Amino acid sequence: MDISSYKPKGRIEHKHLLNLLDYSTTDIYEILHLAESLKAAQHKGKKHKLLKDKTLAMIFAKSSTRTRVSFETGITQLGGKALFLSSSDIQLGRGETIHDTALVLSRYGIDGVMIRTFKQSDVEELAKYGSFSVINGLTDDFHPCQALADIMTVAETFGKLEGIKLSYFGDGNNMAHSLMLAGAKTGMKICICSPKGYEPNPEIVEAAKKFGDVTVTDSVEEAATDADVLYTDVFFSMGQDKDPKKEKALMPYQVNADVLAKAKKTAVFMHCLPAHRGEEVTEDVIDSPRSVIFEQAENRLHAQKAVMCLLMGKK
Repeated sequence: MDISSYKPKGRIEHKHLLNLLDYSTTDIYEILHLAESLKAAQHKGKKHKLLKDKTLAMIFAKSSTRTRVSFETGITQLGGKALFLSSSDIQLGRGETIHDTALVLSRYGIDGVMIRTFKQSDVEELAKYGSFSVINGLTDDFHPCQALADIMTVAETFGKLEGIKLSYFGDGNNMAHSLMLAGAKTGMKICICSPKGYEPNPEIVEAAKKFGDVTVTDSVEEAATDADVLYTDVFFSMGQDKDPKKEKALMPYQVNADVLAKAKKTAVFMHCLPAHRGEEVTEDVIDSPRSVIFEQAENRLHAQKAVMCLLMGKK
């Protein structure tokens, strides 16, 4: 069943979004359908206060333009309010445990917490002890909100997800992990193209393969041929030092005009941003008419609004 034939139910049976491992195909379709509805309402100027008086706390151990603005704007558009908590604003940075932080926030009646941090275990511990919904805004292992926005963009671009080949080039990082899961569960063909030594986590690869069509290769030719989507990310994630050895290994995986020429003529280019032009992608590709990076960036807002509604809107 492709997304175009799915009939939304208006709910999912989840309290948290920690990663996409335990989300079914129908859960993902439910989010995407609501995201499209919320996007249409926003573009028409229609009020949609579905989370009136709800409070979202936003914990940032890692800073981000898109994550902060999209979540803060999103909860406001939904009628709720946001609390921005950087690592210098809360006691986690001074040694307070996740356990204690979760219990304190629960006593204050917080409805949801978006956390952008390093360790996946911090997100999972927050969900274990808090009374609120937890949304993973990014960890070193997963970036589920970005992947949802990405496949939403693919569905808008091609009118379907099933059978679409998305090829990711570069470091086998959190973005590669989440794209494998989101894509495999929605009938896409996901190809991760990384140099040897920089492949995605093999356990996550095997988990994704159980859900659908996932390939890992070090051949740019294999990945680019017949691709509908070419996708890349920065060589060095936030918090990583620039390593000349890693940069040398990844440069042959740059998305440039030659790589784009190997893909389908209708192929589009995607990047989760921010981009380092001249490193993982050349300017002639990222600024070309085939680039949909800003549609992608906008869809972070709509996909995350849908996630917040489905998780935080329950009685």
